[in-house]
Amino acid sequence: MSEAASARDRLTADRLTADRATGLGPLEPMLRAWLPAQRWFAGKGRAIGRLRAVSAAELLPPGATPGLLHLLLDVDGDCYQLLLGIRPSPLPPALAPALIGRAEQGPYAGQSVYEGLGDPRLAALLLERLRSPGTLGPLRFDRDPGAVIPEAPTPRPLSGEQTNSSLIYGDSYILKIFRRVGPGVNPDLELPRALAAAGCSRVPAPVAWYEAELPGSEPLTLGVLQPYLRGSDDGWQLALGRLRAGADFTAEAHALGRATAEVHSALAAALPTIALGPEQTARLAAGMTARLAATAREVPALRPYEAGLRGAFDALAASRGAGVPAQRIHGDLHLGQTLRTADGSWALIDFEGEPARPLADRRRPEPAVRDIAGILRSFDYAARSHRPFAPAWADACRAAFCEGYARTTGRDPREDPVLLRAYETDKAVYEARYESRHRPDWLHVPMAAIRRLSEPQRPPAHRTHPPTPGSTTPRSTTPHPKPPRRPLA
Repeated sequence: MSEAASARDRLTADRLTADRATGLGPLEPMLRAWLPAQRWFAGKGRAIGRLRAVSAAELLPPGATPGLLHLLLDVDGDCYQLLLGIRPSPLPPALAPALIGRAEQGPYAGQSVYEGLGDPRLAALLLERLRSPGTLGPLRFDRDPGAVIPEAPTPRPLSGEQTNSSLIYGDSYILKIFRRVGPGVNPDLELPRALAAAGCSRVPAPVAWYEAELPGSEPLTLGVLQPYLRGSDDGWQLALGRLRAGADFTAEAHALGRATAEVHSALAAALPTIALGPEQTARLAAGMTARLAATAREVPALRPYEAGLRGAFDALAASRGAGVPAQRIHGDLHLGQTLRTADGSWALIDFEGEPARPLADRRRPEPAVRDIAGILRSFDYAARSHRPFAPAWADACRAAFCEGYARTTGRDPREDPVLLRAYETDKAVYEARYESRHRPDWLHVPMAAIRRLSEPQRPPAHRTHPPTPGSTTPRSTTPHPKPPRRPLA
């Protein structure tokens, strides 16, 4: 592919450089209008300033119908991945909702430009590229040499995502396409590959992926193909269904705790770990305090509780935290990032971490309790989405999860109440900011936890022996909500 691809890449660049400032030519005005309306675009609510092409590659020969144009765009300092379809106007009715604009001049004059992922022919082409490793301009396609990828299973977009886009091929594979990208290996490729190499079956192993190689930069992870867990139940929806039915969820929560512990243990064995000293723990607490202060300025409802919440972070700083283990973790764990598979076991998915955080931050070791706090908060979110509120259900699920986790690791997360409370409080503050910005009708959920967390904490009772297998006896633990699947727009 290399010589032909190089010539094609030069031709693509020539076709797009009618506007030398942006490298986008007639595409620029239509993209300026279209980007802010996309669910995965992080710059909502403000006008786009800088917009320029970082790279461009045509994945089909120029003049092919339809055409598929791959773009990396610099949008005010953020890099976004676009896959644009090119067809003569008008578009077929099935593709009309994907229209971005019609080019009146330039190399695409008289043709429609549209979101290419909704076009089955173009979606099938992406899978074909992954089946045949190689390079195409700045793009490099790679795969697990032991994987067998079938030819052209029917593709369909996965609905409901926000920060990324996904295609499902038949009932076999799912391709996640990262929209906002940056230099360095995305954790959603790095961590599942490390877990697969370690023999952990709780996470679907990547079978293929593609990256961009740009001058003077680390490769950018653009997409990952993994097995599609057909017949699986989304953990968030499963929990809501049990609540609606008035059914118990503690057995599932206990099993999920064990699965989470297995993933943490495998990550700790496969990748470097560190121990946080007093200075690092103090910096961790200071960061939490700073996020609290910033959120209080933005969310007036939080201000009466700021001093009480700060106590959780002050206690963490005062603990001196010597020897707190830190490792690679999921980084954005909640019920919507879990699947109960057809055989009844639990799997964890979506390891990219919080997309709003810089990639380098998401790849740093952190205490595993951050993931645990996310799940505990998610149980509270589920319970508070139910009418009437079901606090006993949430308490029992939190207890069962922690006991399941301890059953695998030998240590109950509640045995370090200072660290757990700090992370749960930090998560609740994050949620208050998110809900205030995006879903004001949900603000009451994190605010209920914030009121509770701002109160003086009683010294918890400690376990003196390992938990009994399958034990789900409710016990007091700080409840905290977690947003449903994919909290960041």
